[in-house]
Amino acid sequence: MLSAIEIEQITHELQQVPVKKAACIEALKIVQQQRRWVSDDSVADIALLLDMSTAEVDSVATFYNLIFRHPVGRHVILLCDSISCYVMGYTEIKQKLMELLQIKYGQTTPDERFTLLPNACLGTCDHAPALMIDNDLYRDLKEEDLSQILDQYL
Repeated sequence: MLSAIEIEQITHELQQVPVKKAACIEALKIVQQQRRWVSDDSVADIALLLDMSTAEVDSVATFYNLIFRHPVGRHVILLCDSISCYVMGYTEIKQKLMELLQIKYGQTTPDERFTLLPNACLGTCDHAPALMIDNDLYRDLKEEDLSQILDQYL
């Protein structure tokens, strides 16, 4: 069930668009902001609120790679695996992250602090390799930088 805060925020978004369906992405983002991910129940509740089918909302949710349909950690690490990042040291950065976090892609640390995910492009090819933690972008990465970067996220 959507919370009162989620309903209020989604209702506000509905006032900004010409048709209810146009608020779908924002509704998904609102729920994710409150819960860190979007469950099947939340998809159904959003569908009901927006006069959409559950399948329609789910198709939007699964299309966008930044809408998480499974639980994630408090901080999501998106590691760019584009060709530019690959050429500039992606493999070493990936291995070091997996070593430091003791997880693989798609997994979350046991303390639920981090989830590690690949990302096709972070749009900073001239400063590869790159990763993003939450909304923070890190460019020109070196293996030795990773511990200090991770320590900032408690």
